[in-house]
Amino acid sequence: MNPSDLMKISGLNGLEPLSSAGSLRNPGKLEKLPGYKDSLLTKETQGAKTESFDSLLHSAMDMLRETNDYSNQAGEAELAYAMGITNSTHDLQVAQMKANISLQYTVAVRNAVIDAYKEIMQMQF
Repeated sequence: MNPSDLMKISGLNGLEPLSSAGSLRNPGKLEKLPGYKDSLLTKETQGAKTESFDSLLHSAMDMLRETNDYSNQAGEAELAYAMGITNSTHDLQVAQMKANISLQYTVAVRNAVIDAYKEIMQMQF
C-alpha cells in the first residue's frame, strides 16, 4: 500500500504520511503532549534518587568503617591480653563479639545487595 493511498482513508485527512523511519532520526522535532510528565526524567526525581543513593552509599561506607574499627579494637584487645597488659577476659570477649556481630551484619547486607543486583540483571524488558 502506498502512503498516498493511506491519506484517502476517511479520518486521516490533514496527516502527513511517513515516507520512512528516517523521519524519526531527529528527535528534536518530537513534542510531548500537553500535561504529559515523564516521572523518570524530571529533575526533582533525579535529585531525590541521587540523594537517596548518595545517603545509602555513605551509610554503607560508614558501616564498613565501623566494622573495621571493631575488628581493629578486637585485635588490639587480643594483643594486650596476650602480652599481659590486661587480665580482663571479659573485655577481650566483648571486643571480639562486637567485631564478629558487626562483620556478620556487614556480610548479610552485602549478600542482600548482591542478590538484589542479580535479580535486577535477570529482569527482561
